[in-house]
Amino acid sequence: MFIGNGNQGMKKNDLVLIIGILGIALIVMLGVQLYQQKVAGGGALVVVTVDGEERGRYSLDADISERIELGDGTFNVLEIADGYAQISEASCPDQICVKHNHIRYTGETIVCLPNKVVVSVEGGMDRGVDTSTY
Repeated sequence: MFIGNGNQGMKKNDLVLIIGILGIALIVMLGVQLYQQKVAGGGALVVVTVDGEERGRYSLDADISERIELGDGTFNVLEIADGYAQISEASCPDQICVKHNHIRYTGETIVCLPNKVVVSVEGGMDRGVDTSTY
């Protein structure tokens, strides 16, 4: 049993200790997050496959425009700018790949079914959510 004067409130030193621990934890958390973004962002690649065969790998950090020519005269134009990739032009009739939002996170893909072109991001930042809708 505790015997005391009934004054069990938090003392000034306790408050300083708690704030100090929270401050250190916040600094460590921010440092780890910045490090992960630096490592992941620098190694992010856009991988292009046509009919299951890899056609190219491009850095997500580079600003490029690449025309992906297919054997039958069809094409897709891949654009990478400001850390995002998108299909800006395509010869397919439905243009779903062109209307698709730009991508930048690991696992995101743009698919052009008529031309059998798949554009995906590898080795980049993780989005942090399981699903999303547009």
